[in-house]
Amino acid sequence: MVELLDLKSFVEVVESGGFGRAAHRLGMSKSMVSRRIARMEAELGTPLLNRTTRGISPTEAGLEFKIRSDLILSELEEAQEMVARQGAGVLGRLRLSAPLSFGVRHITPVLAEMALRHPKLEIEVFYSDRLVDLIAERFDAAVRIGELKDSSLVARRIAPVRGVLVASPAYLKRMGRPTTPSDLAAHECLINTGGSVTDWPFRVGKRSISIHPQGRLRTDSAEARVRWAIDGLGIALLPSFLVSDDIVDGRLEPLLVDYVHFDAGIHVVRPPGPHVPAKVRALIDTLVDKFGGEPVWDKCLMHAKQPKDRSLSPLSSGANLTARPRPRARARHARAQSHPR
Repeated sequence: MVELLDLKSFVEVVESGGFGRAAHRLGMSKSMVSRRIARMEAELGTPLLNRTTRGISPTEAGLEFKIRSDLILSELEEAQEMVARQGAGVLGRLRLSAPLSFGVRHITPVLAEMALRHPKLEIEVFYSDRLVDLIAERFDAAVRIGELKDSSLVARRIAPVRGVLVASPAYLKRMGRPTTPSDLAAHECLINTGGSVTDWPFRVGKRSISIHPQGRLRTDSAEARVRWAIDGLGIALLPSFLVSDDIVDGRLEPLLVDYVHFDAGIHVVRPPGPHVPAKVRALIDTLVDKFGGEPVWDKCLMHAKQPKDRSLSPLSSGANLTARPRPRARARHARAQSHPR
């Protein structure tokens, strides 16, 4: 007779592509998983897996059997959750992927709250900026920042992400404060090498423009750029959720707040399907409750608005410009054109 653990073993082997990885995920020995699959094949009277020196793949019968096994396991999980909601509450294991910096700072406290609220819920979280494959790696959900690529995943936006230019008071005292995006040509910028786009986006009047920042310090680590900015080494464009505490405590000051045009979103994504597990629903509801509306980390920007230069300037053309040093006379002329709204 085929047992539920046999079905789980078979599904894990197919999805992980091997007995070893499946055994690790199930907490069983490799030989035990192999015996369960072999016994199930004997009872069904047909091979479910093609075993070659190059790896393991499901047979035609195995593909059909996996579809039915997924349905059975999904319905079982849904039934367990329905009973749990009437009694013990949310239970099971929540396997979550979260971005490194945002996750450690802001997701960790949310998970702690969930653990206290649901004592029978197990939580396994992986902090990494790597874009994991939710289905292949068996994640229940992931928190992702930025523009979502086209996929079959189901997404829920939980909060906006805004960029803010920052520098330390010591740097601004030494180098002066930029009042328009063009002033950045005379400043040392801290460069992000971690993405495909390195330009800094701004809005001048009704036009969107981008500046190609120049500087001698470059890194793919946002945390490192925060540290360099605090140490007075330059100006950095960073998400507000990373620097809000430093702005409130006076270690950093926001710059060109009315010009910076960097808006993205924080999303929770989950595998496709009409059934939302109770543990995933609890995660989404908690995140929306904590971060919905105006995020707490953006309050530092509310009183930092600066006058905007609405005059036509070389930056108003929408061109992608490089922040190169300019003669002092031109810099003074650009600053003289700015006036309050």
